[in-house]
Amino acid sequence: MTDEGYSEFDCDLCGSSEAEPLTVLQDYLNAEEQVHVCKNCGFVYVRRRRSIERIAQAWSKEIFQKGYTARIPAVKARQTYVADFIDTTIGLKGKTLCDIGGGEGQFLEIVKSAEYGAEVFAIEPAPQNCQMMTDAGIANYHGTIEQYIASKESRKFDVVTIMWTLENTQDCRGMLNAAYELLKDDGHLMIATGSRILVPFKKRLYDYFTKNPVDTHCFRFSANCLQGLMAVTGIKMVEVNRYIDTDYLTMIGQKTDRSQEIDWQGDSWEKIVGFFGRWDQETRDHYPQD
Repeated sequence: MTDEGYSEFDCDLCGSSEAEPLTVLQDYLNAEEQVHVCKNCGFVYVRRRRSIERIAQAWSKEIFQKGYTARIPAVKARQTYVADFIDTTIGLKGKTLCDIGGGEGQFLEIVKSAEYGAEVFAIEPAPQNCQMMTDAGIANYHGTIEQYIASKESRKFDVVTIMWTLENTQDCRGMLNAAYELLKDDGHLMIATGSRILVPFKKRLYDYFTKNPVDTHCFRFSANCLQGLMAVTGIKMVEVNRYIDTDYLTMIGQKTDRSQEIDWQGDSWEKIVGFFGRWDQETRDHYPQD
C-alpha cells in the first residue's frame, strides 16, 4: 500500500512487473499520474490505483453527480449497435441477461423490448441509477458485482454484458472472473469498449483522457489484449466486430470449463509506445490546443 490509500499493481493480463511509463502522455495527465504499458504483453494500464470501493464511489457519488447522463443520442446509438451485434451473433429472445454496471438502464430497456425480447437484470453501485431502473421496471441489485455474487440473491444468466465499464474498474481480471461465475454453462459474455490500441486514432489525444482521476479509467484495450483477458478467465472469444470501421470494440466470448488453456496473443509494447507518439504528434500538428 502506498501513500493516500493507493496500491501499485503489476500487469493485470500477464502478471509481469516489467512495464514502461508512457511518458508521451504526461502533458495530458495530472503531474502525479502515469499510464504504463506492459513490456511482456503490451497491455496498457494504470499501475497506481485506489481501492475497488473508492473507485466505485468516485463513479457513483462524484462523476454521476456532476450531471453525466447516458440518455443522449450518441450513447443510445452505441447501445443499439451493441444490442444488434449480440442479437445477430447469438440471439437474445427469451434469454436472461445481466448487465454489470447497468447505469441508468437504457441499454436494458432496448434489449428487453419486443424487438430483442431478453429478460434483463442489472448490477449497479449508484443508488440514483438503481432507483431510475426500478421506476422503469428493470430488476436490479444495488452494489458491486463482488457484493452481488456474495449475496443470497445471486443467480446465473445466459448472457452477461459489460459495456464501457471494464476499463472503469480497479480490477478488470477480477470483474471478468466474477462475470464467469454469473454465467450459466456455455453462457456468453459480451464486452464493449471505446478504448482500443493499434487502431488509427479518430480523436484528439487530449480528448482520450478525461479530467477524472486517471485510475477511474485504469485500462486501455486492444482487441488482442481484450481477447487475452477473456482467455485467462476461461472465456473463449467467438466473435469480434469490425472495430476498424466503427468507434466501438465489441467482443463476445463463451464460457468454458477451464480444463484447457485458451491461446491468446498480446501486442508489441514498442508499437504501443510508437502509436501514442504518433497520436501525440498528429494532435499537436492538426488540432487547436485547448
